[in-house]
Amino acid sequence: MSGWLQHLPILPVVLPLFAGAAMLLFGETRRRARTILALTSTIAQLVVAITLLGMSGGLISAPWGSDVGVYALGDWAAPFGIVLVVDRLSAIMLTLGATLGLATLVYSLARWERAGAHFLPLSQFLLMGISGAFLTGDLFNLFVFFEVLLAASYGLVLHGSGATRVRAGLHYIVVNLVASLLFLIAAALIYGVTGTLNIAELALRIPLLVGDERALVDAAAALLGVVFLVKAGAWPLNFWLVPAYGAAAAPVAGVFAILTKVGVYALVRFETLLGDAAPAPFGGEWMFYTGLATIATGTLGMLAAQQLDRLAGCTVIVSSGTLLTAFGFDGYALTGPGLFYLVSSVLASAAFFMVIEMAERGRAIAADLLAVSFEAFGLQDPQDPRQIESVVGFPIPAAMAFLGLAFVLCAVLVTGLPPLSGFVGKFTLLAAAIAFEPGPGSNAPHPGLFIAALLLSGLAGVVALSRIGTRIFWSTERSVPRLQWTEAVPVTALLLLCVALAGGAGPAMTYFNTTAQYLEGRGYVEAVLPGMTVTEGFAR
Repeated sequence: MSGWLQHLPILPVVLPLFAGAAMLLFGETRRRARTILALTSTIAQLVVAITLLGMSGGLISAPWGSDVGVYALGDWAAPFGIVLVVDRLSAIMLTLGATLGLATLVYSLARWERAGAHFLPLSQFLLMGISGAFLTGDLFNLFVFFEVLLAASYGLVLHGSGATRVRAGLHYIVVNLVASLLFLIAAALIYGVTGTLNIAELALRIPLLVGDERALVDAAAALLGVVFLVKAGAWPLNFWLVPAYGAAAAPVAGVFAILTKVGVYALVRFETLLGDAAPAPFGGEWMFYTGLATIATGTLGMLAAQQLDRLAGCTVIVSSGTLLTAFGFDGYALTGPGLFYLVSSVLASAAFFMVIEMAERGRAIAADLLAVSFEAFGLQDPQDPRQIESVVGFPIPAAMAFLGLAFVLCAVLVTGLPPLSGFVGKFTLLAAAIAFEPGPGSNAPHPGLFIAALLLSGLAGVVALSRIGTRIFWSTERSVPRLQWTEAVPVTALLLLCVALAGGAGPAMTYFNTTAQYLEGRGYVEAVLPGMTVTEGFAR
């Protein structure tokens, strides 16, 4: 590679790192400078992510000459050096993460970034961890980036005070600290047996293991699978998700919509690279039935929910379960539709969390759904109109109509009703499941289970959202909603992206199906370790 374009893969990590560090130097009093820096950094990350998406898809000429870009830090080639790898899958996730980061950042500027200290720097460090997790080609650095995004998320989930938020946030922190310990133990075991943590080289070495060495790696993989399932919000390890997401500030919950997909991404990455040699937690029946159980718990949670924030958390669980079940099918027939559904569900969930906060604000300003006290903003009198306006904004024209329409669109998206992208995603999943034919001698689960779970979860979502939505929007206790344009615009943008995704479903599905075909091959390993064959996997 030559020229400055060769350094694009490192920018999604470097940009938020430097921006977050610089904002810490500015201090809380220089809000204007911090805001400008945060917006500039996040927009730049989105531009870089879109560029990498075009390069990996062959739409833009790439300096690395193929669909897979390998960036060797310090110019040390793998497996001895640390590498960042850009392919179709990581580029999709990068673009999705940057999109959510920009939308939630703009939303937070209305009032949420003033509800506590260091919101903007923590948001940048969260984006750094998310981007690094999608790009890294090394298992230990995956752990490092997980810790970066988790450390930032710990501060964000507690942002804005409130006893409910602190209680749920502490549960979230404890669960993820335990998961991090398991991750470190698993990585140590894998390195002790294979002598490498490079993900591409692991794909070559693990299939050659036998006897006690294979048993140790399988044990380590089981621990690693538990970690990724915790991140993905899979049953029975998702008890922390609904309280934490429901209590978090609206823009925080919005960007957290992609955190569960980091776990799903890790599971899919290892499943596709290891293939038939993948240990139990990665792919196959384990992932399929775990996904079904996750859909079931999320569906029951939606029916039992009496508050919109908890219902939204349950929809995130259902989406994770749907993806785990789809990716648990033999082969890659459902991978392309699954990626389409992933993008649509993440965009819809992020918009939904922000719409919920605005809708509940209209019902009872003094009893904010997310328990952000006026004291968090330095205010004393919640009845003072001037103080209320400084927190929740001025009424915008047709605010009630906007909230009603946004709520309906979010409900249509998360339940998979026509004609938006949620329906396209579920329809393509159903069509692929109906057409699925297991290979000869395969013990693959019956696709009818997945079809039934997908339909029933959608029906439950319609029932639950209709019930709670009617109670909220037809309530006689509503006040005039007070919204700011910086809150309405990002929600509108996310919903328009879902509309555009439905309108461009043909080209989008072509891209996602091509990504699925790429994952089925060995392009990742060949790009990271050119010339190395399976029999050379243990070469020193």
